[in-house]
Amino acid sequence: MTALHADQELNCRGLSCPLPILKTKKALDALASGQVLRLIATDPGSLNDMDAWMRSTGHTLLQAEQPRGEFVFYIQKK
Repeated sequence: MTALHADQELNCRGLSCPLPILKTKKALDALASGQVLRLIATDPGSLNDMDAWMRSTGHTLLQAEQPRGEFVFYIQKK
């Protein structure tokens, strides 16, 4: 997959639910509409958590990758 441009990166390695979601919300609150957050997580549950959270908030998941046992999400703020 092609790497997307991210306006901010959030490191959630080693954190379990609900911390990645809470930190993602806080990071997105600080961004302007249309900006992109790159989130890196190691919790396998983050795949389902992010999918459900995107549907409930209206933000857009542009891309999800799984390099080297990590989960990388590119999220565009609505």
